[in-house]
Amino acid sequence: MNKTVTMTTPGSADKLAGKTVLYTGAAGGLGMTTTLRLLEAGARVAAIDNDPTKREELVEAVPEADASRLFLRDFDLSDTDALPEKLEALAAETGGFDVVINNAAMYPARAFEDYSIEEYREIQRVNVESHLMCVRAALPGMKARQWGRIVNIASITFYGGWQHLAPYVQSKGALIGLTRAWAREFGKYGVTVNAISPGAFPTDAEKIHADPEGYNRYVLENQSVQRRGHAGDIAGTILFLASENASFITGQTINVDGGWVMQ
Repeated sequence: MNKTVTMTTPGSADKLAGKTVLYTGAAGGLGMTTTLRLLEAGARVAAIDNDPTKREELVEAVPEADASRLFLRDFDLSDTDALPEKLEALAAETGGFDVVINNAAMYPARAFEDYSIEEYREIQRVNVESHLMCVRAALPGMKARQWGRIVNIASITFYGGWQHLAPYVQSKGALIGLTRAWAREFGKYGVTVNAISPGAFPTDAEKIHADPEGYNRYVLENQSVQRRGHAGDIAGTILFLASENASFITGQTINVDGGWVMQ
């Protein structure tokens, strides 16, 4: 009995030419490198970021040859009433979203009782509800094409239960739960859903720690790999999960943390 074997040329399976990626938090400390790697792989990137300085830095970093495939937007992800219409217009402009990377997040640090209820709700709107809307904006096209990739950026704080980050930890746990539920529901449409839990990366997020040098020592003491992570570690994992190389992986959470949390 003859068998049909599908082959790809070396390196071809990780290319994203012709794909459109919706990426929130796309110009931040971990986002910019991934955005540049996605453009290098041939994707169009609908990049959402509300930091004007970082947006400017991203525009300056994009090679001229890739600039026409970057659609950079300043959307207020906490305004969940206005967001669906903005995403619908962006999807129409770019031809729909093949890949969604849910990355944007708020992470204020303080004792649980010091968060106001409205602040708590705002964190959930940005860290969870806006991502629900990104997926809803992409799903009709993914279903029609019978292909899609969703990558949720969680955090190892969910496993460690970091203190003074209760609403953030809650939101990242929600993304891991949604990863599993969406993977079950969307698999029949050729859509995979996975999460990445980054460890401690030297980005602006670390400014919440009062003793940077002490925190750096603490990180290295807990990691198995004795170096700090860099943005390329996250970018490589995202590109893998967005590619054909990961077509049989779904519902999983990958810790990119130098061997800090093992589960």
